[in-house]
Amino acid sequence: MTVVTRFAPSPTGRLHVGNIRTALHNALFAMKHGGRFLLRIDDTDLERSTEEFARAIVDDLEWLGLKPDAMVRQSDRFDLYERQFERLREAGRVYACYETPEELELRRKVLLGRGLPPVYERKPEGSPVPDGVAPHWRFRLVHDAAIEFDDLVRGHQKFDPRLISDPVIRRADSSWLYLLPSVIDDIDLGVTHIVRGEDHVSNSAVQIQMFEALGAKPATFAHEALLVAAEGKLSKRLGSYGAEHLREEGVEPMALLSLLARIGTSEPVEAIASLGQLAATFDFAHFGRAPAHFDPHDVELLNAKLLHHLDYADVAGRLPESIGEAEWLVLRGNLARIAEAGEWVPVLHCLIAPPEVEAEDRPLIEEAARLAETLDWNADPWHALTDALKASTGRKGRALFRPLRLALTARESGPEMGPLLKLIGKERALERLTAAAG
Repeated sequence: MTVVTRFAPSPTGRLHVGNIRTALHNALFAMKHGGRFLLRIDDTDLERSTEEFARAIVDDLEWLGLKPDAMVRQSDRFDLYERQFERLREAGRVYACYETPEELELRRKVLLGRGLPPVYERKPEGSPVPDGVAPHWRFRLVHDAAIEFDDLVRGHQKFDPRLISDPVIRRADSSWLYLLPSVIDDIDLGVTHIVRGEDHVSNSAVQIQMFEALGAKPATFAHEALLVAAEGKLSKRLGSYGAEHLREEGVEPMALLSLLARIGTSEPVEAIASLGQLAATFDFAHFGRAPAHFDPHDVELLNAKLLHHLDYADVAGRLPESIGEAEWLVLRGNLARIAEAGEWVPVLHCLIAPPEVEAEDRPLIEEAARLAETLDWNADPWHALTDALKASTGRKGRALFRPLRLALTARESGPEMGPLLKLIGKERALERLTAAAG
């Protein structure tokens, strides 16, 4: 089994959630079935497809952990495309056309005005060729029988080729559109499965005839429902929300991948720590036909849940040196980003500015400083301190815990105080309580 993901380098941005989702599903399908995951860079448009943009695609995939088994670039394969093009032309499956875009648009409007499908009308054999006009080239569809195939997501598909225009495969400047080169690549590389969005279903019908015209068995297709914004409309912002944005925001790749693997399926969306775990339950039978609703807020939630269960070994190289395993285990349940761990270094290991304590709370903090001196700090100083303060002051709940947390950490909220106070230690705790008491 071999599956392929195609990306066209573009100056409009890096990989966004839509094409990341497609690449992920290709990779998971290959992993589950022991197949190969290929990356094809569709850089036939040499003006737009620079080395910088191609490198950005590879960088984003590497950051996401979606490492292809092999990569090819279409700009290296023009000789192969030329040979197969000539083969199809000699067989009569490729033919030259001379209409201008304006002429084609006018004819399309005429057909629509008559209530007819706007299908390209082939010129009769022997029609005159205009002088000085370079042709564009179309693939000649066979109209004798319906095009049928079984889609892994959409089920059985059937198209009447008479209602589909012969597709343009090559422009008048000899540059390629992606339809035919992609099929030539798929045959040459032994691609068996193609996963892509449902907006390509009719293209797949056309490409099936291209496979057959070149004497090859068509690949198996899986066309996924499109990704839409949470409010139910196609959202332009999804086009810029992706790998580059997430890297800048410090989001874990697996938070995004966990969401993209499951939305639009019958499987629960949950924080999954590895691609292997995602692949184990990946099945196109779980995919629905309704649009998959994507909400960036869900990525944020999954990112926090993922961090809450990561072991120290998973993050050690990304933490400040002063954050060891003990500190990580205390902090992780309160983090939304790994970078936030660094914000707790002063609380754990440094002097902090005394917080502004309300006058009514100062007696409590004074008493806390007195009692803290007498506690066994090798046991559970936090609960020992709060139990003693309940007994001596009558305070409990928020009225007790909030002033203490503020005095000890200069923060209104944070990790559980029991293990946090042990990390702060007796000396710093006494200094902070004394300073806060004024």
